[in-house]
Amino acid sequence: MNKVVLITGASSGIGKATAEFLYQKGYKVYGTCRTPEKKNQSFTSIALDLNKIETIEKAIETVIDREGRIDVLINNAGTGITGSIEDTPTIEMRKAFDTNFFGTIDVIKSVLPQMRKQRSGLIINLTSIAGYMGLPFRGVYSSSKSALERVTESIRMEVKKFGITITNIAPGDFVTNIAANRYHTPVFDDSPYKEVYQKNLDLMNAHVNSGGDPIQIAEKIYKIINNKNPKIHYKVGSFIEELSIVLKQVLPNKIYEKMIMKYYKM
Repeated sequence: MNKVVLITGASSGIGKATAEFLYQKGYKVYGTCRTPEKKNQSFTSIALDLNKIETIEKAIETVIDREGRIDVLINNAGTGITGSIEDTPTIEMRKAFDTNFFGTIDVIKSVLPQMRKQRSGLIINLTSIAGYMGLPFRGVYSSSKSALERVTESIRMEVKKFGITITNIAPGDFVTNIAANRYHTPVFDDSPYKEVYQKNLDLMNAHVNSGGDPIQIAEKIYKIINNKNPKIHYKVGSFIEELSIVLKQVLPNKIYEKMIMKYYKM
């Protein structure tokens, strides 16, 4: 029996690459986006908005009605946000958490009853290497992804007895449209962060534009699906990105902070 896979945020980037890759491997793939259109793609596209619980429930109900099960849920959809904590509107911070954290939690909560009924299921949450550290002008994004990492650890223990496995993949910089779609706090002329924030925006965008091929994440997800005992955490990034996590664990906090500030030209 071909496994049924549901992927959120499959209209572009990592989500689309993964959906196409898994379809080619023989899975029954449903990819979601807020406004699905008939595009030149092999997988089935359905509507889902992480900020609207009724669309989440309807999407999951649609897949179950058609296939009778959901074997794998890949929580890929999310949003980016940049800006100093002082300049960023609090309402935009809440929107980022509503999407990256609470919206993803709603998808998980909506699929768990079916997976419990099946006594099986795999949930893969895409977080971020940025979630392992506080980064300047990306504090809200880093925090939302870090929160998802931690709550995944909690849910994993709660649902293990039902035959359900949950894991994380933390990507580094990959070529996606996240830079174009993220919320950018404006570079205010009267902001005390104006010059350094603009430099960091340019640096962030350059990293994404020169990032890795999303197919690397798709291949890692395929391996995880076929692993009978997946790890709790996976990281997929450049050597420097993965090294940064190790250094944070071994270096004194203030030395690590100086290293990050030097890297971001602060």
